[in-house]
Amino acid sequence: MIRYALHCDHDHPFEAWFGSSSDYDDQAARGLVECPFCGSHAVSKQIMAPAVAGTKRSDASPEMAARLQTMMMDAAREVRAHVEQNFDYVGDTFAREARAIHEGASEKREIYGEATPAEVKALKADGVPCAPLPAAPPDPAKIN
Repeated sequence: MIRYALHCDHDHPFEAWFGSSSDYDDQAARGLVECPFCGSHAVSKQIMAPAVAGTKRSDASPEMAARLQTMMMDAAREVRAHVEQNFDYVGDTFAREARAIHEGASEKREIYGEATPAEVKALKADGVPCAPLPAAPPDPAKIN
C-alpha cells in the first residue's frame, strides 16, 4: 500500500491509499480519483516526505484511512444538508446578495448559492465572509 498526499484544482488537500504507484496512475488516467470535498477529477500528487523506518510516528492503517474518509464524507453530507435545510438558496446572485447583506443594504439572513472564483476572491478581498459549501458526496450505495 502507498499513501499519496493529493490536491484538486480547487486546492483541496487530501490523502488516499493505493495498492501501488501504478494503481494510482491507472485510476487517475481513467478519471476514478476524485476530490472528496468537491468531486473534482482534476487531482494531482503533492510533494510529500517519504515515511522513514525507525521514526516514532506510525501511519494509519488502510482500514483507519477508510474509516476517516467515511467520517469526512458523512460530515460533509451533514453540513450540506444543514445548509440546504436552514439557509436561503439565492442561486447565481450569491455574490451580490452576500455583499448587500454585509453592507447592510439587505436583511441579515443565512444564504448559499453559486459564485465564480473571481466573485469569491472579490468578496474575500472586501472582507465579506464566505466559504465553499462541500459538494454532495456520492451516495455510498451507488459507488462501484
